Amino acid sequence: MHSDPIGDYLTRIRNALNAQHNIVNIPSSKVKYSITNILFQLGYIKNFKLDTSNNKIIKIFLKYFNDNNLKISAIKKIERISKCSIRKYTKVKDIPRVLGGMGSVILSTNKGIMSGFKAKKLNVGGEIICIVY
Repeated sequence: MHSDPIGDYLTRIRNALNAQHNIVNIPSSKVKYSITNILFQLGYIKNFKLDTSNNKIIKIFLKYFNDNNLKISAIKKIERISKCSIRKYTKVKDIPRVLGGMGSVILSTNKGIMSGFKAKKLNVGGEIICIVY
């Protein structure tokens, strides 16, 4: 049995959102840090910081909107696409549009981990890590 650190990362975020937590702590890695940075740049999370005093933990501050005293998450869905058992790759012309451009796809390319928008600008394809909207 293989572990999937990215799948675990996404599940921790989903679980924290379902429980309406404001902060979620995730064990750090370069890939997880890059994905978190992209989520921040795209406006899906409030902020994040790397806590090096605590065995390298990424603290993610989740973003919510208030609507009649209800907390509505900025992330409606975050889903792993490429898994350990089945890898999904795409060419630059086939990068999927999530919700007609309202959502985002995160890719691992030979130029690093980036959003689908940036990958199209740089004209690179790669492995589809996840989608978020």
